[in-house]
Amino acid sequence: MTFARLVARDLRRAWASGGVVAPVIFFLLVATLFPFAVGPDRALLARVGGGVVWTAALLAALLPVERLVAPDMEAGVIDQLRLRGVAEPVVAAAKIVAHWLSFAPSLMAAAIIAAGLLGLPAEVLATVEWGLLIGTPGLAALAVATAALTASLRGGGAVAGLVMLPLGVPLLIFGAGAGDQGLGAFKLLAAVSLFYVAGAPFVAGAAMRMARD
Repeated sequence: MTFARLVARDLRRAWASGGVVAPVIFFLLVATLFPFAVGPDRALLARVGGGVVWTAALLAALLPVERLVAPDMEAGVIDQLRLRGVAEPVVAAAKIVAHWLSFAPSLMAAAIIAAGLLGLPAEVLATVEWGLLIGTPGLAALAVATAALTASLRGGGAVAGLVMLPLGVPLLIFGAGAGDQGLGAFKLLAAVSLFYVAGAPFVAGAAMRMARD
């Protein structure tokens, strides 16, 4: 089974299970409810709106974490792929690509609606969109690695939040601060995202091997 077929398989499963729509709905709900919590002050909303968008993006990436690895582990799919010569890091990399494709493009489109709800100026929205483009691969990689680490645990979904949220804080800080800190924050965001994308397949692959053994 080729890498592209692995990605396509996970994408089809995400569409079938509603894993594409649910993160976007959750993202928009957070963006809709936040103005009710802090009030209608447009200046305040514009100042903190980038952070709200990034917090919602982090939680949206975490939302489908239970279905990313655990179902394949339970059904023996990972074992079958290993017998066919597909290494676990390759499987994990395919899952990262599929997870990113399933939530990031639609999330970036939904950010335009969120910007209207939060009253973000066009230049702030552009900064947020660039930040999401750079940072969401890191979120996807972190979600898959977390899913693999917690796949064999009972109540893994609750544990996944405890694992992923602290590790996602650097992405959240640099993504939300890109509007104020400029190019420096973008560079740090790209560095953290690249680190997660490069390391997550090996971490996830090792976790799958340990769970199988």
